Amino acid sequence: MNTLSEKTLMTAGIACTLFFTGCCTNRQQQETVAIDDSIYQNLPFDMPKVEQPSFPAYEVSIADFGAKSDGITLNTDAINNAIKDVHAKGGGKVTIPGGIWLTGPVEILSNVNLYTEKNALIIFTDDFGAYPVIETSFEGLNTRRCQSPISARHAENIAITGYGVFDGAGDAWRPVKKEKMTERQWNNLIRSGGVVDAGGRIWYPTAGALKGAAATRKFNNPEGLQTSEEWNEIRPWLRPVLLNFVKCKKVLLEGVTFKNSPGWCIHPLSCESITLNNVKVFNPWYSQNGDALDLESCKNALVLNCIFDAGDDAICLKSGKDGNGRRRGEPCQNVIIKNNTVFHGHGGFVVGSEMSGGVKNIYVSDCTFLGTDVGLRFKSTRGRGGVVENIYIRNIHMIDIPNEPLLFDLFYGGKGPDEVTAEDEKNQDKTLLPVTEETPAFRNIHISGIYCKGAGRAMFFNGLPEMPVENVIIKDVVISGAKEGAVISQALNITIENVRIEAGEGAPFRIRNAKGIRLEGETYNAGQRLETIHQP
Repeated sequence: MNTLSEKTLMTAGIACTLFFTGCCTNRQQQETVAIDDSIYQNLPFDMPKVEQPSFPAYEVSIADFGAKSDGITLNTDAINNAIKDVHAKGGGKVTIPGGIWLTGPVEILSNVNLYTEKNALIIFTDDFGAYPVIETSFEGLNTRRCQSPISARHAENIAITGYGVFDGAGDAWRPVKKEKMTERQWNNLIRSGGVVDAGGRIWYPTAGALKGAAATRKFNNPEGLQTSEEWNEIRPWLRPVLLNFVKCKKVLLEGVTFKNSPGWCIHPLSCESITLNNVKVFNPWYSQNGDALDLESCKNALVLNCIFDAGDDAICLKSGKDGNGRRRGEPCQNVIIKNNTVFHGHGGFVVGSEMSGGVKNIYVSDCTFLGTDVGLRFKSTRGRGGVVENIYIRNIHMIDIPNEPLLFDLFYGGKGPDEVTAEDEKNQDKTLLPVTEETPAFRNIHISGIYCKGAGRAMFFNGLPEMPVENVIIKDVVISGAKEGAVISQALNITIENVRIEAGEGAPFRIRNAKGIRLEGETYNAGQRLETIHQP
């Protein structure tokens, strides 16, 4: 929708040449097709139109630079040289024809559209040595990781478009948990090589990856490493995200497929005016940290008509972690997410848990979640700080959600939804602590038109004693086939209107440590004891 066909570009180029009688060159700017303005109508917050990139008519093929589509030749230099050539000439299109193209890291430069023809399959090498260890940000912290297979820094007016598939060779990088495989799959994995941890439950591709895991106290960023030699020794543990764009403007991803990422798949960081349209992401359901899209500290973004199938969160908004995120101070803001489908994922639409710079002015509508672990997932924990506010969600359809269709969890501890036990919830520290800059806040969230058939617990609000989840409006919701009803804890001023829950166990609503819970016109307050509310 946002790029012109080759026929249109050719016609426009000929028209310009005739009109200007030879004064127009192949650098003449070509207009891209604009996003339908109706997408910006009736938004509940002010949002500028997302700027779309446009490119000169200059075009080269990677084959012109010596690339070979045999699946054997390493085409890293050929692809990057083609990009450098187009960039140096003022911009244009780098075409990847149909075929199998093996490559190392690719760097996108300003004014370049990397266009992939039908049947173009770009496979990134599984040679760890091809990916230098660089300073970057991962999981909201400043750290070191391997260079991403696709990257851009401080670039403007860039795009990856067309019909091709980018395969990140993630199976060569990722650790795998035994409980996520059948016995036969696990045994085959062990026979393929690699090493297993002392507990016999996690497989690592190399001893270096296992050593990196041992140096990682929490989440995935190692600690205590002082020298470049130490970092290089654990290179296989430093799994890159497949696509990492940092501080870029006017970015378009359209039509292409990304799959099999080493870590997160698509990670725009501190970008402005970014559009994903008709993009597909496929990661194995067992892929560790296999998020589909992590939009971090980005401003003015569109996520439209995409399909996501992920090993972790699907559509996720972030803004840095703890002190790092607060010092960066860049909220993720002004985002429209519309007409997307999510298959597997820890969450269909997710905010957090790294949201220390804040998340605000988000509009999510007309999305379908098919079997995601959680539907709408809001997560954070003490120490993050940051404010999540002005979130508007409407017209979401879900089926077969094994946990909660709607979850607010401010005691998030890094576990997947299916890994959190009742004992974990029981042992959460409910001590009332002082409110500081490290206290996260979730407030002013509007959710309507939600339909879910088949679920675990219908809803779960799990705020902090010192900072309850506040001012949430939930209306026009039907959740059927739930195993149990909704639990609202540590919440303040929650409005529930025209909500129907059919649960197999217990009452539709139970509340504790909550005030101002307005259910179908009646107001309820509850202390520490879990109180049952039957729908009027």
